[in-house]
Amino acid sequence: MKIRILVVLLVISAGAALAGPMSVQVRNCRVRATPSQLGSTVAMVDYGAVVQAGTPQKGWYPVTTADGKTGWVHESALSRKPIAMRAGTSDAATGVSSDEVSLAGKGFNEQVEKKLRSEGKLDYTWVDRMATFNAGADQIMKFRMQGRLPGGGQ
Repeated sequence: MKIRILVVLLVISAGAALAGPMSVQVRNCRVRATPSQLGSTVAMVDYGAVVQAGTPQKGWYPVTTADGKTGWVHESALSRKPIAMRAGTSDAATGVSSDEVSLAGKGFNEQVEKKLRSEGKLDYTWVDRMATFNAGADQIMKFRMQGRLPGGGQ
């Protein structure tokens, strides 16, 4: 009997440990009406914002924002670690630009890109065109269902 009570208490305390404040670790976080990437957006929260999170379900946390809006946020957008928003000690102009981050993601720097462009060995035409594509929720759901991908039946 004592062991059963102990197990129940451990389960309850584990659930309580999962609930609590969490920090948003992405630039713009969408709080969704349902635990799905296709759920409508009920609120937007910025990087560093603190939300009250409940017990996760299949990778999604039920959350309440600082202004009282409730919804769901994917676990990849949240962190248990507090995010301290403070001014840096150096001039912002010495930081990395978004273009430099993009180039680093492609595996090279601005000088290498200029050289490849001048040699005619670099063409971003299709990459640039793909960036303009915008699939609606119904198109995404159809794609998932046809490919038998997770979330296709939601």
